[in-house]
Amino acid sequence: MSILSSILSIFTGGSSSESAAKPMAEPQTYKDCVIHAEPIREGSQFRLAGRIVQTVDGRVLERTFIRADVFTSQDDALDCTFRKAQQIIDQNGPALFADGEDRRIV
Repeated sequence: MSILSSILSIFTGGSSSESAAKPMAEPQTYKDCVIHAEPIREGSQFRLAGRIVQTVDGRVLERTFIRADVFTSQDDALDCTFRKAQQIIDQNGPALFADGEDRRIV
């Protein structure tokens, strides 16, 4: 399966064996956001991917990210996904959810 197909299956709810993996770790809370580490299995490797979720005025807003980084260890992929999400939150600050879109890729 191509990388593009894997990425698209995440957003369309595809059921391919190489689509987004089931939750491998408990979500973490960081600066009023909930981080879901969801590395994508690609053969024997895991691509860094996850979601950042925040509730604003009763609405659940979600920011999805996928990066080029791949890891041979699932644990390494999870750790780096949480760190990358924290970096995204720190770099964007309030602007991350300021547009009010329900879902967006960052």
